[in-house]
Amino acid sequence: MMNEPVELLLVEDNEDDIVLIEEAFAEAKLLNIIFKVRDGAAALAYLRQEGPYQHRRRPGLVLLDINMPKKNGFEVLQAMKADPLLQSLPVVMLTTSDREDDIVRSYTDGACSYIRKPISLEQFTQAVKDFEIYWTMVSRVPPATS
Repeated sequence: MMNEPVELLLVEDNEDDIVLIEEAFAEAKLLNIIFKVRDGAAALAYLRQEGPYQHRRRPGLVLLDINMPKKNGFEVLQAMKADPLLQSLPVVMLTTSDREDDIVRSYTDGACSYIRKPISLEQFTQAVKDFEIYWTMVSRVPPATS
């Protein structure tokens, strides 16, 4: 497993989902640092280190919901992949949508993974554990930059 914590940016507007995600990571005993923003515009400001986020490091991974205020997940993903400073950041679409066109669009727009949020904490915790194994044992990501 992982030796050092991975810094994650969770872009999610639903408080219940935020709690579920945090509980799943805690239950899975993962050493991750999770920063949260609640809309797409704040996500881009965070990633671009603008305004109140100017002293934040860029995360090593972005967990991105699709349906959000201000800018939806697809708009954030497209902006990230068009920005030379952000395009190499891995993005995981983490959403309740199981629509085939959302899945296809996510990968077409540059997401590296698409995970449908399960309903129960137990299901989601198992998904997080499975993802952690994949992410730390198989996948390689670029280092976080400041």
